[in-house]
Amino acid sequence: MGKKDADLRFNKFGTVSFTATTKVNDFISSLEQGKVMGTRCKGCGMVFFPPRADCYKCLSSNMEWFEVSGKGKLVSYSKLEYAPVGFDKDLPYSIALLDYGTYKVFGRIASDVPESEIKVGMEMKTVANTLPNSQLNYVFQKA
Repeated sequence: MGKKDADLRFNKFGTVSFTATTKVNDFISSLEQGKVMGTRCKGCGMVFFPPRADCYKCLSSNMEWFEVSGKGKLVSYSKLEYAPVGFDKDLPYSIALLDYGTYKVFGRIASDVPESEIKVGMEMKTVANTLPNSQLNYVFQKA
């Protein structure tokens, strides 16, 4: 990419992309490789997901990538019957929060996880996902 070319990789994220550019476009390249990544501040150790390029605690831009891996514990979830414009074709779907100990991840539960099996406290994992329209996101699956 030349200096004048915009890095538009973030256009590929999610059902509806709200921004084309961000300082963490490498997040998309990682999803394309099947990895879900967050960032960690090398200055103070703060951990961020979604990834950030700048630390709000110590104001450093000295960040490193880490892979969201292993098992998280389901803290909360909600089944959505209504959604904003652009997400309405996905209904119904469940959003959730997984606790990985030093950080939490907010996202969707994979559509193939039966609602009857979703329980607060269960172990789940965060995985990269390709949507039917070739957009990328991540979802939670049973661990």
